Amino acid sequence: MPPSLKKSIGLWSATSLVIGSVIGAGIFMRPATMAGQLGSPTLLLGVWLIGGVVSLFGAMIYAELGAMYPETGGPYIYLKEIYGEFIAFIYGWSTMAVINTAALASIAFVCGNYAEYFVHLPRFDPAIEQSLKWHIPYLADIYPLENAGVKGLSILILLVLTVVNYLSTRWGNGIQFVATVLKALALVLVIGGILLSGKGHVANFVTNAPDFHARAFLIFVAVMAATSGAFSSYDGWYNINMVAGEVIDPQRNLSRSLFIGLGACIAIYLLVNLAYLYVLPIGVMAGSSMVAADAMEKALGVSGAGVVAGLIIVSAFGATQNNLLTNARIVFAMGEGRAFFPWTGKVHPRWGTPGNSMLVIGVWSMLFVLSGSFDVLADIFVFMAWVFYGLTAIGLFILRWKRPHVHRPYRAWGYPLAPLAFIVFTLFYLGTTLYNDITAYSSGKSPIINSVLGLLLTATGVPFYWYFQLQKRKT
Repeated sequence: MPPSLKKSIGLWSATSLVIGSVIGAGIFMRPATMAGQLGSPTLLLGVWLIGGVVSLFGAMIYAELGAMYPETGGPYIYLKEIYGEFIAFIYGWSTMAVINTAALASIAFVCGNYAEYFVHLPRFDPAIEQSLKWHIPYLADIYPLENAGVKGLSILILLVLTVVNYLSTRWGNGIQFVATVLKALALVLVIGGILLSGKGHVANFVTNAPDFHARAFLIFVAVMAATSGAFSSYDGWYNINMVAGEVIDPQRNLSRSLFIGLGACIAIYLLVNLAYLYVLPIGVMAGSSMVAADAMEKALGVSGAGVVAGLIIVSAFGATQNNLLTNARIVFAMGEGRAFFPWTGKVHPRWGTPGNSMLVIGVWSMLFVLSGSFDVLADIFVFMAWVFYGLTAIGLFILRWKRPHVHRPYRAWGYPLAPLAFIVFTLFYLGTTLYNDITAYSSGKSPIINSVLGLLLTATGVPFYWYFQLQKRKT
């Protein structure tokens, strides 16, 4: 009998995995970009709250589906039950080609960025950086030699964690637990250290940037653009569903860990943004490349900023580990069901890990690091992630209609209104993001049409689907 994955994740381990997967890089990087987009502290806090509530609605949907199908692979299993093998495969392909690998690359990128607080990482002269360009017609101009030191360190981090997870799931869980504790310490220092420092001004909470535009349409466009930043920072809440087959009593612990973990993240994100605003007016925040460290330096001096920068590196390292641990399970589930290369669905006979699927995710994430910056990577994976969130939410209604008598240990709160609101918001978000990305590229403000590039990479999975279907028929 082939080896199987063990049930070793209890409620608090699952909750720490949710928190650890969500709180990684975004809260230490995204607020600056969002501040520049919005120009209003009130709107900034409002967008973080909206992003959290919408994500919580999504978590309720995934909690119901996870309790119905508590299997390793999570969303891949749900989409297969709802729509069949084609949509499930395209989702699995997208997680490997875009969503999870771009997410891993973006989080590892933060480690490299904040490492520069302590040591200067080498980079080529601008002429050399611009000498190599990968041009994708009408979609992107990618310069892989840009910021070579940060990219090199990011790749090294992914390489080390890939090896660790290949050898031991227990070691990986240990890393994520320690990193989550240190992450909590970093957040306590940021929130408490800044708000209790007396070095800020409460007027910053309500004072708009000098160039803030109060016209309704411009506010709407800015809010939808900034929402992408909030979603990228909340992303990861569904990771616990991917390891459902390894969770103890999943019918009970999946929903509880989602609500406790995501609820805690919403409160933490609002407090952290209040702390940033206390010492950095919205216009100043918009120009910060390391907003957490800059805010701490303003409140407690260089030493305080250094401590927080170090803890942020550990935090991002832990989030990279969490996402690598969970996301490899989708490739594993595909391989196990012979929807992908069968060798990716095998448990390592000695280490008891999904080692081959871990290598696939790890190596592709390393290649993604070469494509760009944190913001570019985050926007690519968030758009595609929400395409499949929307499909999964619609699937909840389909399953309620097709299989009304299937046992549901947990039922999504507020059905049908809350899931319907989630679907409407998702469609609205995807449409405006697509419009904003194309407009930004056409005007020269962005080198990549992030959403279209994500769709194109996902579409490359179609011929692979037919290839693997043909292989299945031959066996």
